Amino acid sequence: MANTKFLPILSQNLLEILDDDDEFNDITIEVGNNSNVDTFQAHKIILKYRSPYLRQIISRNKKKSDGNLVQIKLPNILPEIFQIILRYIYGGNLSLEEYDISAVINILISANELNLQELIPYVQSFLIDKYTDWTEQHFNLLYKIINENDSFSELQNFITGLMFKNPEKIFNSANFSSITEKTLSLLIKNDNLKMSQVQIWELVLKWGFAQNPEIPSDITSLSKDDFNVLKNTLQRCVLLIKFDDMSSKEFLDNVIPYREILPDELFIDLVKTFLSRGTYQSKPMSTPMSIPMSKPMSTPMSKPMSTPMSTPMSTPMSTPMSTSMSTPTPKPISKPSIKVDSKIITFQHVEIISKWIDKLDITDEATSSYEFKLIVRGSRDGFAPKIFHEKCNDQSHTISIIKVQDSNEILGGYNPNIWKSDNSYSTNKDSFIFSFNDSIENYILSRVKNETNAVYNNDFCGPAFGQDLVIWGNNYFNKSYCKHVFYEKLIRQVEPISVEDYEVFQIIKR
Repeated sequence: MANTKFLPILSQNLLEILDDDDEFNDITIEVGNNSNVDTFQAHKIILKYRSPYLRQIISRNKKKSDGNLVQIKLPNILPEIFQIILRYIYGGNLSLEEYDISAVINILISANELNLQELIPYVQSFLIDKYTDWTEQHFNLLYKIINENDSFSELQNFITGLMFKNPEKIFNSANFSSITEKTLSLLIKNDNLKMSQVQIWELVLKWGFAQNPEIPSDITSLSKDDFNVLKNTLQRCVLLIKFDDMSSKEFLDNVIPYREILPDELFIDLVKTFLSRGTYQSKPMSTPMSIPMSKPMSTPMSKPMSTPMSTPMSTPMSTPMSTSMSTPTPKPISKPSIKVDSKIITFQHVEIISKWIDKLDITDEATSSYEFKLIVRGSRDGFAPKIFHEKCNDQSHTISIIKVQDSNEILGGYNPNIWKSDNSYSTNKDSFIFSFNDSIENYILSRVKNETNAVYNNDFCGPAFGQDLVIWGNNYFNKSYCKHVFYEKLIRQVEPISVEDYEVFQIIKR
């Protein structure tokens, strides 16, 4: 059995070599940039065997014949952080308790750049164990860091777990307004979120105003241009809110004043929905479309609105909202019979996909009705390939739905076979892949042409349809791609694809 009692002495001796300014130094390292630059002298042989990154740089810099030291530059690392890491490289010891949180984070980022593999998990564990409260309060900073670095798997799991288990902590944190749009979208879609839809709406508005500090917070002072700015800022998040889960009063008090932020079609559908409930009591109004506010909004408003509503629609509405509100409540409007538990697609997508399963054109009359039973959702269950296979293996007749990050694109594919993890191709003649871009009408349908390579079962991937639509990558499937190999058409030109969310449904014939 190896005796390690002499290691502290070895560590001390190596640090003494680093501290000695003698003739054995054979490399100079310039660290930092702009006005914050410092130089360090060291020994190539030690750096080469302690850092794979430095080994590559040193190998490209041959020894100078004039006797001068080899010089390399590390502009992305702070000098004070490199000094800490250099002593770790020589001595093999690092006490993180001596440094503040910002230094620890910079040590982690620098260790990743220098490819110090044993140091990366150590610093991550320290951050999670010693600074739990801080990491929760500064969620957005850490989320940004893990998105920019694929190596921080422990932090990624911690942050993802926090998002899934305690999303309210992020909504209530002091740094809520600084989170990214992607983060906000994931929080809204989180099934564990214990907030009412009107609370979520108010927080979304708060976030929208924070992104545009030049806009007045008093709604009565907002111009048409201000509303357009808010609409552009919140266009993706607005579509994730379940407005029809609000009460009629909540909708009247909290949403109607901001109706210009909502897409016209959505606003009209919501008005129809609330009118059809029979609890939206109409009152005689002095002017058409003028709805009195019963109390000031709890969102950024300083007083109730008393001016008439200016609807964003230029043409008259076919609903009773186009006339005086004293007209009788209309007959209930029946909702679509097709329902789907999805954060990505609507009943309209379900209707079209169902027709594609039956090999019909979208203009044909439907011949079958299908239930879309949710099996897995990334924002609820996680994005690891392992999770996909745990939930989807041995499940047949599935539709995979992928929401592309920072866009309105939806990708997907149908697999009638069971999913497996044996690194094999599955054969079938019924698979297809598809894309929707911005609207339900703008789609591409591509059916399998090489039936023996219809579906790829790989335990390192999520859903994979031949090589034509493959969902993979350790960080939210950020290395996903589309190609034109085994299917009729290419469904998307640009790659790689980062996945904002994904869902897999089992298709059950009614």
